[in-house]
Amino acid sequence: MGTRRLTHQPEIDIDASDTIAIPSALQNHLLAGLPPADLARLTAALELVPLKLGQVLYESGETMSHAYFPTDCVISLLYVMQNGASAEIAIVGNEGMIGIALFMGGDSTMSRGIVQNAGSAYRLQARLLKDEFHRGGALNRSLLMFSAALITQMVQTAACNRHHTIDQQLCRWMLLSLDRLPTGQIRMTAKLVGNMLGLRTEQVSAATDSLITAGLIRYDSGEITVLDRAGVERRSCECYEVVKKESDRLLAPAA
Repeated sequence: MGTRRLTHQPEIDIDASDTIAIPSALQNHLLAGLPPADLARLTAALELVPLKLGQVLYESGETMSHAYFPTDCVISLLYVMQNGASAEIAIVGNEGMIGIALFMGGDSTMSRGIVQNAGSAYRLQARLLKDEFHRGGALNRSLLMFSAALITQMVQTAACNRHHTIDQQLCRWMLLSLDRLPTGQIRMTAKLVGNMLGLRTEQVSAATDSLITAGLIRYDSGEITVLDRAGVERRSCECYEVVKKESDRLLAPAA
């Protein structure tokens, strides 16, 4: 599938019985928070791109050509070791964007960006993002606040992976994912979850079985459905709540 320029048309009519909805740029909270004049300045340059599960947006050390503003997908940021092993350091959905290195002083990053849950995003050329950031307007402030929230998530994830049980890590990961998805389903195999969390597949399977037995989730054909979110929150460690509170504080609309 190709890219689509941003327009104000919310959907395309195929025929009287078949309508395809086009994700709106306003589904991304950073874009939705921009003043109309600022958003209008970016409108012609934003491209809607479909993102498939497992698609790599960039590799560690690569020069980044675009920034991505997710609408209904989730992107995982992975740190990759020299032997090829990887572990997730953060996830990003419609609360933010992919590509903070572009305005933080570099054009590349040490992480890999991979699609954790398929969907769509609006992308913007790196040069245009830099130009808009250096204007010092609303997007500048929003990107800095998002960067602070992302750093909080990275730090908390590192502490969680070191000090908390696999069950707790899995619950934290599911809750953060669900906060960024339009439904209560996460499409992900145990092997992929293991790759994200830096765990063996059998470790993930054992933790998943424990949550199934407790009646908290259902797992079928690579799809995790959370049946009791409150129960998952109780099973999680404090890391989820720390990240959520700090993100809510930093990403709250400016007064």
